[in-house]
Amino acid sequence: MSEAASAPVSATGLASEIRRRRTFAIISHPDAGKTTLTERILRAGGAIQLAGNVRAKGERRRTKSDWMGIERDRGISVVTSVMTFEYGGCVFNLLDTPGHEDFSEDTYRTLTAVDCAVMVIDAAKGIEDRTRKLFEICRLRDIPIVTFINKMDREAQDCFGLLDEIASTLALDTSPATWPIGRAGHFAGTYDMRTREIRGEAVDLPQSDARMVALSEELELAEAALPLFDRESFDAGHLTPVFFGSAMKEIGVTDLLDALVAYGPEPRAQPSETREVKADEEQVTALIFKIQANMDPNHRDRMAFARICSGKLTRGMRLKHVRTGKQFALHTPQFFFARDRQLAEEAFAGDVVGLPNHGTLRIGDTLSESEELRFTGVPHFAPEILRRVRLDDAMKAKKLRQALVELAEEGVVQLFRPQDGLPPIVGVVGTLQLDVLQSRLQGEYGVAIGFESTPYTIARWVTGERAKIEAFSMVNRSAMADDLDGDPVFLASSNFMMRRTVEMNADLGFHDIKQIGLSV
Repeated sequence: MSEAASAPVSATGLASEIRRRRTFAIISHPDAGKTTLTERILRAGGAIQLAGNVRAKGERRRTKSDWMGIERDRGISVVTSVMTFEYGGCVFNLLDTPGHEDFSEDTYRTLTAVDCAVMVIDAAKGIEDRTRKLFEICRLRDIPIVTFINKMDREAQDCFGLLDEIASTLALDTSPATWPIGRAGHFAGTYDMRTREIRGEAVDLPQSDARMVALSEELELAEAALPLFDRESFDAGHLTPVFFGSAMKEIGVTDLLDALVAYGPEPRAQPSETREVKADEEQVTALIFKIQANMDPNHRDRMAFARICSGKLTRGMRLKHVRTGKQFALHTPQFFFARDRQLAEEAFAGDVVGLPNHGTLRIGDTLSESEELRFTGVPHFAPEILRRVRLDDAMKAKKLRQALVELAEEGVVQLFRPQDGLPPIVGVVGTLQLDVLQSRLQGEYGVAIGFESTPYTIARWVTGERAKIEAFSMVNRSAMADDLDGDPVFLASSNFMMRRTVEMNADLGFHDIKQIGLSV
């Protein structure tokens, strides 16, 4: 370990720095306004001067969090963006996740790296399918949720109806922190139910104004019928504070940020195979939850994003790469602001840093100063669509192989190599992932591909005694493939064939989930 890496830090100083960290993801159904809210948060936090939004044109279209070409072209988020900034005495690590269900695996992996989630809900549409699924993932990890009901400046459902829908659909108690004054074109601001302050244009409204009269009546009912904010219940994931506002008009955004400063969770203990790792432990540990290739096209870089789970990381230190047993030197750890970056001389538990690497690190890997431990909770899900890759130019076969491996390591698609030697098969959750793969192969690697259908509709990881797996593979060679880690995968043509295979091979296991970083 270098001298810089061994610089002492007092237990008090370490705990103080860790308490300042707020690491959260923004989740929502597509078009709820998630990316626009992200931009407004960054602007309110002083991180950017001009907030963009995905529906705008020209200069205002240049959102920080949506930096990939396909994101700008389509007006959607397809990868998680990481942004670190300071506000209110806290260090924020904000992760803007894809809203589209085709990129659910990227969102799931992101949620393994955060301590809190901001759930954005469209005031007109309420709880949508994608919102429900993302909430279920948060509940599995007991992640506290802050709710932002967006687009109050447009036609919206009744506020009590929205709160009741959250409570009944998500089984989550709701405690409004702010209340809207007016609706749609008459939306004038919010009332802070904690400080009794009015924000926005409503400050100048007379008490006789119809909106103020309605506010008084609604507040009386809300305070009588809805629970007060309870920190313990929030931390346990049972209650959500609710903020109303309009990200587009920047109403309610500062209230949300201030709330994250006041009672946003500090870095939480992280589960490993052997024990829980607490944030204030002196030994450094980190979880690799995301890989991003070609963020700088000029240098063909590969960046591994690590959540610091405990201790203080210092530039120059060496950590043990637990999967390989080798040492990994942290020469240039970096903080990110979407694609922009800054050298990180030090980072603390809760921070998210980028680590340049050349394929050494993979999603789910653990870095540790000395202890042999593996963090858990980062899975691969069996894909729902399987396609064979068709290469248009045979001279680029080698480049295609390299590109597919790199993008599969990043999590863009899952890669399966048929054991009978046929061209590779890619697995995805939704067809939009295929579009992203095709676009990135062409734009970043100069490789044009197409896709062909396969006779397979189901992929399952196979486990059991080595000899029995080998015997099964010999009999079913045309339906067997190896994944990126070399683990065997059975490809079935139908649900009937899958059920029959399971029944006829009771001594083997067939799994639709694989723990990343570990052999199934």
